[in-house]
Amino acid sequence: MENKLKNSFADYFDQFRELGLLVFIVTLSIIVQIRNPSFLTGENINDLLKNTAILSILAVGMMLVLVTRGIDLSIASNMAFSGMLASLLVRDFPQIPTILILLIGLGTGTFFGFINGLLISKGRLLPIIATLGMMYVLRGSTFLISKGKWVSAYQFTDSFKAMATGSVFGINNLILIAAAVYLIAYYFINHTGTGRRIYATGSNPESAKISGINTDRMIILSYSIMGLLSGLTGVLWMARFASAQSDSAMGYEMNVIAACVLGGVSMGGGSGKVGGIFLGALLFGILNNTLPLINISPFWQNALQGAVILLAVIANVLAKRQVTKKNLNRRIK
Repeated sequence: MENKLKNSFADYFDQFRELGLLVFIVTLSIIVQIRNPSFLTGENINDLLKNTAILSILAVGMMLVLVTRGIDLSIASNMAFSGMLASLLVRDFPQIPTILILLIGLGTGTFFGFINGLLISKGRLLPIIATLGMMYVLRGSTFLISKGKWVSAYQFTDSFKAMATGSVFGINNLILIAAAVYLIAYYFINHTGTGRRIYATGSNPESAKISGINTDRMIILSYSIMGLLSGLTGVLWMARFASAQSDSAMGYEMNVIAACVLGGVSMGGGSGKVGGIFLGALLFGILNNTLPLINISPFWQNALQGAVILLAVIANVLAKRQVTKKNLNRRIK
């Protein structure tokens, strides 16, 4: 009887994880609204979604990397380098079309993501080592190309800044871009053979190889997509804040990983859903937005965020352990 209860809980948790996260978000929002009536206003919700957009976009790429049993610690440095390169081009060559600047940022980010994937798949380096090295290379390179100087708001063109600050039908461009990324990611993961092969690579690499999947190619593709989204968000970051600095987005990779963990992505690879990472990023954004609103001391804010993340990790580990045990029992029977 006890084993049946454990198995049913594991099944429920695995299937309805996103629903539970949504309920938690709604409950938290109601509690905060009671404490501060300005929380659920249209203006604050718009600001919340806008502030969470870049984190949400990066979470898509990090999910694919984590699904393949990898990790990318270089994304913030990739953002800084790609964004700084785009900003310097805008400053020195304002006549270049904005769309071309964006494409250069995308290409730059993709290139370094591809190098990460190559080092891990072909070079057999551990993901944490390869991407940690790339993190320092890119951060140092950002200082070199900028010579330690900033690119300020008055040096940006209006069209460049409008990429992040403009709106369509009253909806900020960042929100629209994030929505487009999620729609594409959902289709790619759920309705293409390549998306399924990426998940198979992380779920059981040996079985994937035996079944004819080129796992090295899937790893390179995952890191390249992560690089592409890093380049995109790097350009959007500079456009949004109208300031390019060598230390931009320092440490932001930890926020992205935390959002994925909150969204139920397994650090052991093979599992993760688009809906889950969106809710994880949204919850992380809500925590950042609400704790100051309800007058929580800054000294406690990081501690509370860490506690929520830790609880999410423990829940994921326990649920996955029960699912694994249940599957093993089925095989034995």
